[in-house]
Amino acid sequence: MSKKVVILGSGESGVGAALLSKAKGYDSFVSDSGSISSSFISELENASIPYEQGVHTESIILTADLIIKSPGIPEKAPIMKLIRAKGIEVISEIEFAYLHNQSAKYIAITGSNGKTTTTLLTYHILQKLGYNVGLGGNIGTSLARQIITDKKDIYVLELSSFQLDDMYQFKANVAVLLNITPDHLDRYDYKFENYISSKFRIVQNMSKQDSFIAYAEDPVISKYIKDNTITPEFIPVSLTELKREGAFSDGNQLYISTKGEEVYRFDVTMFPLQGKHNHINMMCAMMATISLGADPVKCAEAIKDFKNAPHRLEYVTSINGIRYINDSKATNVDSVWYALDSMKTPVVLIAGGVDKGNDYSQIETLVREKVHTLIALGKDNSKVIAGLSGMVKEVKEAHSMIEAITLAHNAAKIGDTVLLSPACASFDLFTNYEDRGTQFRNLVNELAG
Repeated sequence: MSKKVVILGSGESGVGAALLSKAKGYDSFVSDSGSISSSFISELENASIPYEQGVHTESIILTADLIIKSPGIPEKAPIMKLIRAKGIEVISEIEFAYLHNQSAKYIAITGSNGKTTTTLLTYHILQKLGYNVGLGGNIGTSLARQIITDKKDIYVLELSSFQLDDMYQFKANVAVLLNITPDHLDRYDYKFENYISSKFRIVQNMSKQDSFIAYAEDPVISKYIKDNTITPEFIPVSLTELKREGAFSDGNQLYISTKGEEVYRFDVTMFPLQGKHNHINMMCAMMATISLGADPVKCAEAIKDFKNAPHRLEYVTSINGIRYINDSKATNVDSVWYALDSMKTPVVLIAGGVDKGNDYSQIETLVREKVHTLIALGKDNSKVIAGLSGMVKEVKEAHSMIEAITLAHNAAKIGDTVLLSPACASFDLFTNYEDRGTQFRNLVNELAG
């Protein structure tokens, strides 16, 4: 009898895992307690993979030899409690894909903020330099789907803590850890140390020949490294000084050092990504590619035509001398700190949504320095107003995106920036952060005529 594999969740990662499972000859079944999109249903039916939606049938799921779990399903879900009680093995789609393609090299990237930008940038550099490289993880096409017929020499993977939780044998050749700030604590028993441990799973199984690149001045990361043994070679990235081999920025230049080589220096104005957080992202991406043999000068050249992902400090347009920036992906306070830090003009800030217990004091200095008007956007604006109102001259409330943009446009002066950087989840007024950012972009473009 063939191994019975049940895939929980029918998003891109779940369907990709199901297709790979079927391709490898396993008895495969997809179960989703919600609805499955019509396009994914067509794929499953074309591959003759049985599925169910709107229910988890325990008699089928609990007889599996292996469960591949969507990262969105929490351990407290009733079906997961039953699976754990039965002792059935549970892994992620990334782990499953890796087990079927261990010959490739893997660059694994995580962090509370900046991982999408850094992942896309790393992939962009390698692609421009002619490497046979794939992009996967928490972005783009699932790794499992890619390795069925289109195996690459290198994969660049954006990994969330939820994905790392269900990875056991996966080994990165290069691991990148950008930062760790409190996030998703509801999935970690509200214990920050559990979330920290989850992020550091990215270095598990790595050898001394592998490379671990991290922002060395993140206090959480530096403390963990000091208190624990890290096996791979540690390559620090810094905003103040060069520490052994690694990279650092003085705000105007990026300095890249490689083993036994000269220090390479690059003017930050040559790059499309600006702000201290993007200096970190660029240095980490460059060190990741250099760790696999890429030339530093060619890496820097490749960055020049990089375009970032939508909704991440995305320039939309200018209207009457007022710039509009879509940073809808900034769903926590730390992300807003980075956004404000990169602003060179006075700001009208659109923020709000579903507050996750935010501590707005983290951004008080930047808000007082740069923001003159807050547009609070959400069904319930009490928390964001309470958190930020004492830091700005004016506060206005909006309950729709069109209202927020109108108020922001009227409050802004020539030379200002209207910045959508919410610090909150989006699902009170929007489907997700993409919907929120898309509405902002479309309505601003309509306003521009």
